[in-house]
Amino acid sequence: MRQRTLGVVLAITTITAAPAISARPADAAPTPHVTVSGGETQPVFSRADAITQTVNIEVPVDSDHDGVRDRVQMRIMRPKETDQGLKVPTIVEPSPYWAGGNDVPNHDVDIDGLSARGLRQNRSADVLAGAFPGYYDNYFLPRGYAVADLDSLGTGGSTGCPTSGARNEQAGARAAVDWLTGRARGWAPDGTPVKATWSTGNVGMIGQSYDGTLPNMAAATGVPGLKAIVPIAGISSWYDYYRANGGVLAPGGFQGEDLDVLAKYVYTRADREICKQVIADIEARQDRDTGDYSRFWDERNYVQDARKVRAAVFVVHGLNDWNVKTKQSVQWWNALARAGVPRKLWLHQANHNTPFRWRIEEWLRQTHHWFDHWLYGIDNGIMQEPRVDIERAPGQWEQHADWPEPGTRTVDLHLNTSGDLAAKPQRGAAQSMVDAGRTRTAEQLAADPTTPDPNRLVYLTPQLAKPVRVGGTPRISLRASLDGRSPYLTALLVDYGTDTRPTGVVASTGEQVCYGEGVPGDDGCTTRTAHVTETKPFKIVTRGWLDARNRHDPARTEPLKAGKTYDFTWDFQPNDYVFKAGHRLGVVVLSTDYDYTLRYPAGTRLTVRPGVSTLHLPVAPR
Repeated sequence: MRQRTLGVVLAITTITAAPAISARPADAAPTPHVTVSGGETQPVFSRADAITQTVNIEVPVDSDHDGVRDRVQMRIMRPKETDQGLKVPTIVEPSPYWAGGNDVPNHDVDIDGLSARGLRQNRSADVLAGAFPGYYDNYFLPRGYAVADLDSLGTGGSTGCPTSGARNEQAGARAAVDWLTGRARGWAPDGTPVKATWSTGNVGMIGQSYDGTLPNMAAATGVPGLKAIVPIAGISSWYDYYRANGGVLAPGGFQGEDLDVLAKYVYTRADREICKQVIADIEARQDRDTGDYSRFWDERNYVQDARKVRAAVFVVHGLNDWNVKTKQSVQWWNALARAGVPRKLWLHQANHNTPFRWRIEEWLRQTHHWFDHWLYGIDNGIMQEPRVDIERAPGQWEQHADWPEPGTRTVDLHLNTSGDLAAKPQRGAAQSMVDAGRTRTAEQLAADPTTPDPNRLVYLTPQLAKPVRVGGTPRISLRASLDGRSPYLTALLVDYGTDTRPTGVVASTGEQVCYGEGVPGDDGCTTRTAHVTETKPFKIVTRGWLDARNRHDPARTEPLKAGKTYDFTWDFQPNDYVFKAGHRLGVVVLSTDYDYTLRYPAGTRLTVRPGVSTLHLPVAPR
């Protein structure tokens, strides 16, 4: 391909923002420009000589109620040539974590009285984050980008209050884009007004977990200038992070955490008193007693605003992520599709992690081309490549035109009286189990499926004659009754068959990979990781939960009559998984899920009517 210079081939005034000059002295310095070769920006600028600046940006909210508009603090690093006429786009990572976190107790989840409130179990503070961690400054800055770290409201150098995803935090993330596009006011730390005169007005955002949620939040406002985002394991609705179908639910590894705990954890701004009442109000309104969806939770639901999104969205999620579960990215992905938003998707085999750790070269290629295309307007073919990358097994990637795969169909398998999971229903006597989830984990209850166990119900297919790919969101319909304290219904979709499978954990290989320009204290390198695997007789592929009192609506609790039969339907977490030939597909029905649900006293009896209870399985073409 031809080498070209953006400042020459493309319009100088719109890309490099050099002034239109009809003539200049022969000895005048040339206008700095970004160089493009092979369809991508080239590393021609010095990370070592980069300019850094800090700006405090006005946000049009007063969430700490001090009578002054909130401000978010953003730390920027940009090529020195931006002080010489070069204009560049900016890649922002917004985060509540740049200043670390606090030690905060979680809520008690062993429910003996009538209330689900109370505190125990500390969430430990993390090590203080560096000012420019990660690889963006080493990799993207030399290629003609500014990079920036943004403190979310109530954290680090920002004012305002942390609210775990409420509209004030959304306004804070948006304000960074507004300042970079000239629509918001900003000040240097000494109070001097400052503008982003070096900015093209094109902005991208990227981040993982909460740092990936804030880009979703900003994009959902429809803010002009935000051209592309890369949310990695990002949240699209906070209700689905801390609740499920009317039930209080924990993110994996953080049993007992809720919105108030997270707000306290990230509350790292200088004034540690001003937001206490705001966070107390979060605790009062989050409602750990009923778990119902409400206006309070609706404020933290961005899926409903997908139609406002102007940015292209590159969604990334781990199929073994039980912290931010797959529903978060899948419901966002589907809503973006309905809204006609340009998008890409990576589904990988790790847990709450980023593929930069193990698929480094391809990750850098695609994210580089993604930002080059959307922030610089370079026609590099990224949008003509297959839309979806799926890691089928460790290091084994497939590419697909879309997801769910076109041609995916729903197959109904009935939970039969014989314990079979079959296409043909077989009615019979009701089957019961007694809840013991307060003392036994789901993994323990899913083991040895052919051995009778009074604390679960198991239904199995015969050994599969050929592989079955499940790609999408399974659902289950039970005709059942409950008698006891626990209102939870839990279903596990299990792959039975001894095999070596990824656990979701990644570990260092010891191989050093250098990706960008190094500077003292930051060598521009990382250590490649690889998936950790284990050989086991089964794997819980996915699971789903329902508070039976919310059988009609997650926003409405309805009483249950002990022993009365009702119809219940709920969803599992989405997945893309291949059950191998010779394995058996199983459904395990429980009440309490030890690691996720509230834990009521043991003894609740769950009775299922077989033959009329059904697993609805999205089977994708192979």
